[in-house]
Amino acid sequence: MSPLPQNGFIAIAVTPLTDDGAIDHAGIGTLMDFYINCGSVGVTLLGVMGEAHRMTDADAIRVVDSAMDAIAGRVPVIVGVSDPSMTRAMALAEHTMSMGGVGVMVRPLSGLQGEAAVVDYFADVADAMGSDVPICVQDFPKASGVHISVAAWREIVERCPSVQMLKHEDEPGLAKLSAIRQAESAGLRRVPIFVGNNGIHLVQELDRGADGAMTGFAFPDALAKVIDLHRAGERQTAEDLFDAFLPVNRHELRTGIAMRKEILRRRGALGSARTRHPVKPLTNTDHDELHSLLSRLEVRTGKPIAELVS
Repeated sequence: MSPLPQNGFIAIAVTPLTDDGAIDHAGIGTLMDFYINCGSVGVTLLGVMGEAHRMTDADAIRVVDSAMDAIAGRVPVIVGVSDPSMTRAMALAEHTMSMGGVGVMVRPLSGLQGEAAVVDYFADVADAMGSDVPICVQDFPKASGVHISVAAWREIVERCPSVQMLKHEDEPGLAKLSAIRQAESAGLRRVPIFVGNNGIHLVQELDRGADGAMTGFAFPDALAKVIDLHRAGERQTAEDLFDAFLPVNRHELRTGIAMRKEILRRRGALGSARTRHPVKPLTNTDHDELHSLLSRLEVRTGKPIAELVS
């Protein structure tokens, strides 16, 4: 079996920064503990919301090293290595695996046109990485500008045995998820599918065959609990819990990384909500809106935000 998680909630980690914008190495330890204590079965570093595209190569290495040290084998670690340079992607992948990572996440190279180009790109990545490096394909057209059709996915799976996971973030994506599962019922190799986009359609995605979520919503404990309840056959309870968090989830999804980091700061998972340029800090109005949403959530659940699902 692949060393990658097969189901459950995988946290897409933000990258903790100090108030002056440097990597907060001590804060990485606090954050990793938070994700694990929230029920995450794995952690993915240096994704889009980990501000990977705003890191130097040295920053990326330091983030991986600090997180690996803090996690100390408690859960599997995946690292996003997407880069226009195959050389840089391979270097980070090699470092990840040498430090005990279980695989890498790769999205299509921006600018690819046509199904053949998409399939060939992942075949080239798989060949370059080697058969012993499990790959999670990140299907996130909003970030890559590249659409992976069901037909292209089928060919990627058939040509690339090391592709062992799909991070499904196409929008709208429910029909595509069903089509992939239908292709598997007709003989395509089954690959675990973890959904992204804050898990904004999580219950319906689980209904359609998703194995879990890999995302960065600032209430990972809520999504982990929803997945556990759904797997236990308690769908209605899962949906009720999901609905309680939906207003905050929707707000965070549409306002971005600065909002996510501020919620995590308020939950004690980060020391600072600092992001890197060009992301702008929240305004007073942003803070007021967030305070109102979180206050309503506390009333709805009867718990403070630090222990809403525990």
